Formats: sequence, structure tokens, C-alpha cells
Amino acid sequence: MRRREFLGFMGGALVVSPRTVWAQQSRTVKIGFLYPGPEVGGNARLATLREVLRANDWPDARVEIVSRFDVNSARAAVLAKELVDLKPDVLFPVSVGVVEPVRAATKTIPIVAFDLETDPIASGIAANLARPGGNTTGVFFDFPDFSMKWMELLKETIPKLSKVAVVVHPESPSPQLKGVEAAAKLLNVKLEMFEIHGLADVDGALLAASRWSPDAVLLLSSPPIGVGNNPKVVAEFTLKHRLPAITLFPDFARAGGLLAYGIDIPESYRQAAAMIVKVLNGAKPADLPIERPVKFQLIVNLKTAKALGITMPTSVLLRADEVIE
Repeated sequence: MRRREFLGFMGGALVVSPRTVWAQQSRTVKIGFLYPGPEVGGNARLATLREVLRANDWPDARVEIVSRFDVNSARAAVLAKELVDLKPDVLFPVSVGVVEPVRAATKTIPIVAFDLETDPIASGIAANLARPGGNTTGVFFDFPDFSMKWMELLKETIPKLSKVAVVVHPESPSPQLKGVEAAAKLLNVKLEMFEIHGLADVDGALLAASRWSPDAVLLLSSPPIGVGNNPKVVAEFTLKHRLPAITLFPDFARAGGLLAYGIDIPESYRQAAAMIVKVLNGAKPADLPIERPVKFQLIVNLKTAKALGITMPTSVLLRADEVIE
């Protein structure tokens, strides 16, 4: 198994001055956490946060975390206000559907966001990546060019690729679609869009896609695809409809989907957690550079490839960080 590391920085172990340590030991802090998925998935992310906090002189006894889970679009604004009213020292919202309501609820409380679907500059969250300028910073994934690689991997895996069904989530204004469309044009591949608004829509969307007889399916990053246990459920749907599929989330391929190429989710949460530590130590989001994920993984499910009658090219297998057999 190989693991590639893209250039970037993690924040890593932070140097804490004696004065800062004294200040930390004399007070407790509060973190507000909003997570769009179920509590079990959110708690796994909070475990990562606690791990990084402890490693940087913020023990559990000094950090209170107040959480809201299963945040959907109808409840996001209400739950965001609930957390703001608790006056946390920092807010940690996850995903585009949660970040915006939190930003609307406060212009003063520091926000460290984890958002894989938003361009922070185009959306007005930040003036620029180096100095965001407001009360929001965090880890954002906004590479349109990266999504071109999904189409290229599909074409390499299925040389006769000519039709790809793209599953999109309209509530996620992802720049990824631009890259997919650009790659499809270069590769002479026809695209057809199939919308979902939640996990409950995925099975129907894939059924409709299967009737269009695509050569493959590309699932754009969105909360219904990626949070909690959803990658496993989505993978099961693609197997049910016998659709070769690729997405951003590594757990999708581990659970039975054909391919995944995207960020290392736990490592990216550690990045966000390291940024929260910096805020607790006195850094202002306005001056704290926005980060992008720095570790990426290519996961290939060879068992699924065989079940679908696909001969996985050696070139893809050699580049894979993990092959499921």
C-alpha cells in the first residue's frame, strides 16, 4: 500500500509558550460543533478533535464541546443560533449546509469550518486564502482541476467510456462540476445529471441513471454522499444497480464501490483540529490562512471490478494506495 502526500502543511504539533500554558490551565473553553450526519459519525470526528487538543495542552477537563447532529437544511439556522447563544470560544461547523447558517448567526465568534464543497473566495467567505479577513477560516476543498482526475480514472479503467451519469446535490455549490465538464469535453464523454437532495434520493437517482445505460457513475462530493455511514449505503446502491462508480470518499470504495480518489478524511479533520488549537491559543481567523487537504488516496475495489466484469488496468493498480481484494 502506498500513500502520497501533497505539498502543504498540517499545523502539526504546536509550540506553546509557558505564558500560554499558564493561561490555558487557568480557564476552560467551549467549542460548538455542528455535524450534518448521525451522532455516531460525528463522535468519531470529535474523537479526532479531542486527540489533537490533548496533544497541544488542551486536556478534556479544560474543553467543553457542545454538539448538534443530524443537521438538515430546515434545522440548520435554528441549531446554529442555539450554539451561538451558548457563547462558545470557537465554532466548528462541518459541510456547506452548516457553515453558511453558522456564519449568518455570528460575525464575532471565531469559526473554523470543514467544507469540501465550497470555494471560499467565490462564495465571499474569505477575502483571500492567506488572510481570510473575517471571523471564518478552516479547511476547504475547492480544486476544480482535481475533479478532472475522476473522469480520467474512469476513462483509464473503462477505455470505451462514452456516457457518464453524474449525481449532483444542488444545495452544494461545488466547483467540482466545472472540472468534470471540462474533462468530459476533452475525453469526448457525454454527461447526464441526476439530482439528489438527501440520502433517501440516492437509490432512485441511481435507478434512473441505470435506465440511461451509462458506462459509469460519478458521485460529486456532498453531505448525502460523504457524511457518517453514507458512503457505505451509497456503495451498496451502486452494487445493487451494477454501476461502476467513483467518488471523493475513500470509504465508498472500501465498502464496495469501484473507485474512490479523494482526501484522507481523518487527516483532514486533524488539520481542522490543529487550526482550532491555534484559535484557542489566540490566533484570529482573519489572519489564519485557509488550508486545503494535503493527503489524498486512490482506493480500488478489485473485488467489485471482477463482479462488474471490469479488468482493472495495471497502471491504476500500481498507483493505488489501497486495493480491496
